[in-house]
Amino acid sequence: MDLTTGWFVAVAVLWVGYLALEGFDFGVGMLLPVLGRDDTDRRVLINTIGPVWDGNEVWMIAAIGAMFAAFPGWYATVLSTLYLPVLCIVLALVVRGVAFEFRHRHDDRRWHALWDGAIVVGSVVPAAGWGAVLATLVAGLPVDASGVARASVGLVLTPASLLGAAVTVLMCVAHGAAFVGLKTSGHIRTRARGVALVALPAAAFCVVTAAWVLLASGHGLASVTSLLVSVLALVAATATVRRGREVRAFAATSLATASTVAAVFLALFPDVVPSTLDPAWSLTVDGTASSPYTLTIITWAAVVLLPAVVAYQAWTYWVFRQRIGRHDIPAAH
Repeated sequence: MDLTTGWFVAVAVLWVGYLALEGFDFGVGMLLPVLGRDDTDRRVLINTIGPVWDGNEVWMIAAIGAMFAAFPGWYATVLSTLYLPVLCIVLALVVRGVAFEFRHRHDDRRWHALWDGAIVVGSVVPAAGWGAVLATLVAGLPVDASGVARASVGLVLTPASLLGAAVTVLMCVAHGAAFVGLKTSGHIRTRARGVALVALPAAAFCVVTAAWVLLASGHGLASVTSLLVSVLALVAATATVRRGREVRAFAATSLATASTVAAVFLALFPDVVPSTLDPAWSLTVDGTASSPYTLTIITWAAVVLLPAVVAYQAWTYWVFRQRIGRHDIPAAH
């Protein structure tokens, strides 16, 4: 495997890692008003992701940074053409981070309701936004002969893009419910199991629909197979949730999320931005890559830094592995 293909795989792995990890805390944020019947319940839910949510976002920064360093042409086209939806995603993530920090500053019901709403919005918008952006990439952008794509708000409002948004939102809800079942005790855990049993079949239906769309569009069997793996993982997650085996259920939803995101990059390769105007004008992996010298330098940097980052995040998950219940929440002040 040459460096160019290797870095395409690396970018794909970073996006898979980001949405598999950030996906469950998006799901927890979306489920805040559903699983949290009172303020103590909602504090339990927030505390399940409190030690890890900001670390999960590092994967997004790494993925976009890798695109910029290894494939500047890909980065420039996607970020300029889809500037508005990406801006909405970033603003939603900022609001979400502020909400986590400010919610506990006052013990007031209206104050909590304001920031709880911000957490929900800050979780729904990125989940739906990234799904729409990735589905739009698979469908293609209007790239002309000079390699320039014409931006349009309607690009992320097509049926394919909306299907992508629905897939990621439902996957995040199912993934988040499985995580809450794994991390909590008492009635919150029971309610999370009920939500998972509804969200998992809904997510599987959307993924099957996405697989049918890819197959009908003439994409390769690799991407369709990856989506079918996701469906099987969602079915397995449903069975394990019914048996109360939360560890296996969360592992299955993690696999389902990873397989779904991997299908996007399998559908793209060897292109990075298919052209809807003329397939010959599509931006390819080789055509948008940096020079071999640049790829070599960033490869050495990744070899040195990435293991340390992964080890630190794994250690964080291990330290905060215990279940959380209402009895662990101190009185508000």
